[in-house]
Amino acid sequence: MKKSIMLAGLLMGVSSVVAATNFEQIDTYTIKASQDYLSGIPAKNANGTVNAIIEIPTGTNEKWEVSKRDSSVINWEFKNGQPRIVHYMGYPGNYGAIPSTALPKELGGDGDPLDVIVLGSAMERGSVAPVRVIGGLKMLDGGEQDDKLIAVPVVEQSPFKDIESVEDLQKQYPGVVEIVKIWFANYKGPKGEMEIQGVMSGQEANKVLEQAISQFKR
Repeated sequence: MKKSIMLAGLLMGVSSVVAATNFEQIDTYTIKASQDYLSGIPAKNANGTVNAIIEIPTGTNEKWEVSKRDSSVINWEFKNGQPRIVHYMGYPGNYGAIPSTALPKELGGDGDPLDVIVLGSAMERGSVAPVRVIGGLKMLDGGEQDDKLIAVPVVEQSPFKDIESVEDLQKQYPGVVEIVKIWFANYKGPKGEMEIQGVMSGQEANKVLEQAISQFKR
């Protein structure tokens, strides 16, 4: 069954941004969209919101990501011949990537699209959500920089919709930042080599985003 990617918030009351596209789950391990997730969708919308591709919904632990061979596809990753499961509590937010971004190692990235965690209720895998970037985690994964942006939905139904910064989040929802930090520091287990170096402000996180958009265009 084909489904609409809600880029424009057509059912959520978000002002017109970009046209929706379609996606469908074609088998147990594959979601296919009608356009390229990474280059066919802008990083930012006309109203200033940011697009987040949802690969892993809140509370789930199946490890899916946009395919490196065909970026109109999201695949359930395989490891050692088996579909990959994160052996920890489910993700504390909707995890995914920001389209039309790329941050090279010399700028603190890994060459891939920016990772993002969108706080709040589970969103459908394969959908693209308009969000607001409010901060981020400075992280090392096996000694390599692997930062994650933190974002909130802008739809009316989200309790986080009016959060503008990490400071707002900590004040209105104490503990959420710590939960996200603890989760990412430990989800790969005691030998996972994950290190949280600190929390980025909204200004820092949006600077990283702008650099990644610029690098992608190059």
